[in-house]
Amino acid sequence: MKIGSPDVSSLATTLNADRKAQTADKKAGATEASENGTKVALSATASMLTSASGEGSFDAAKVERIAAAIRNGEFKINPEKIADKLISNADELLQRRR
Repeated sequence: MKIGSPDVSSLATTLNADRKAQTADKKAGATEASENGTKVALSATASMLTSASGEGSFDAAKVERIAAAIRNGEFKINPEKIADKLISNADELLQRRR
């Protein structure tokens, strides 16, 4: 895993542009196809994850603090906290589907 400053804004811009293009294509009745002519469609879960990617905020200062702690050998991993957050995120995704 690479730690640094990812260009999150350009990724979000690209995803938003892709979503707008797909919406416009659907309204125009266009179908999507890969290079070999196979139709491609996203699952409901993939669509939900794609639309959720623009939500939330990015705290560059927090990322830098964590990266510095890792570089200095001071970062402590708390497996209980990680497990709790994973369960919370999974529960949130399941609630959205209902």
